[in-house]
Amino acid sequence: MSNLPIFDIAGSALQAQSVRMSTIASNLSNADSIAGSPEAVYKPLEPIFQAVKSRNDPNLTGVQVKEIAQSDAAPIKRYEPSHPLADGEGYVYSPDVDPVAQMVNLISTSRNYQAGVEMLSTAKELALATLTMGR
Repeated sequence: MSNLPIFDIAGSALQAQSVRMSTIASNLSNADSIAGSPEAVYKPLEPIFQAVKSRNDPNLTGVQVKEIAQSDAAPIKRYEPSHPLADGEGYVYSPDVDPVAQMVNLISTSRNYQAGVEMLSTAKELALATLTMGR
């Protein structure tokens, strides 16, 4: 069954959404991190997806993660002279991560992942039903 094109396509979707979920988790866990310089601040991550033709059926297209890009958004600069990480001018820097936008992305990712699981489950049921038709 593993050489059926639908399993390749659904599998690639699950893998891509899994990577997307990991980058969102990384962004959310570092949203409140602080650095003493703009260079040392956490840079949010974003997976870049790319369409890929199925190995078994060139008419079908899956997806893969082409790369994981770091955001080039400027860090948020706050004046906190009493903070232990403050620079010489009293500023600390935090990443430009919007937790609300990240949660929206997480919900979307979760739904896409669930759809991929449902697709695999349905394809498996259909394949098994096809195998038992002649009995």
